[in-house]
Amino acid sequence: MSNRALLEVIALDVEDAVAAQAGGADRLEVITDMAADGLTPSRETFAAIRSAVDIPLRVMLRKADGFAAGDVSRLVEAAREMRAEGATEFVLGFLNPDGSADLAAVEAVVAELDGCRWTFHRAIDRAADRDQLRKALADLPGLDTYLTAGSAAGVSEGLPVLLAEAARAGEPGYGARILVGGGLGLAHVPGLRAGGVDAFHIGGAARPSGWDRPVSAAAVAEWREALG
Repeated sequence: MSNRALLEVIALDVEDAVAAQAGGADRLEVITDMAADGLTPSRETFAAIRSAVDIPLRVMLRKADGFAAGDVSRLVEAAREMRAEGATEFVLGFLNPDGSADLAAVEAVVAELDGCRWTFHRAIDRAADRDQLRKALADLPGLDTYLTAGSAAGVSEGLPVLLAEAARAGEPGYGARILVGGGLGLAHVPGLRAGGVDAFHIGGAARPSGWDRPVSAAAVAEWREALG
């Protein structure tokens, strides 16, 4: 069995997507508006990226900055539109004001996904109780990944949490894969790999010239080589 790690790269447009695939990305997270930490892209952008690359795409379902769901009907409609456009994998995650999982919102969106695979994103890093959130979501259809830095402050602060959660793989609430992202650097990789983490998510690290420049295939290739 291969121990190749999964490398997911944020793509804002076709240029990003093509460069990420050329550099060795295994999957893309398709979003718009990084100033708001990633919102749902347009149908047209998703369709153009889907036509340009042949690696899996996970589409963000999020309509506003922050982790409140807002108007759930808009999220459900976005899910419906992206499904109609051919999307089969998604990213979402909503919290209540008290930091608990907004199960009503999550369940409404997941019902529209009809079994599609999805990631619960970094809302987990703002949760009041990570363990409680994981167990509350554990039985939802399609949930196969948590995108997390282990801390709202980023991977450097969250390393102990990430390694502790990786060690619990397979326990109730810990069946989903850990996808590490959020201030992730190459220096973090050896310790995470040694701790059993096998999935990594990069955004700014794929853009050494900044977010106003496209993904660098060379930067992605450096990550691909480091991950094995």
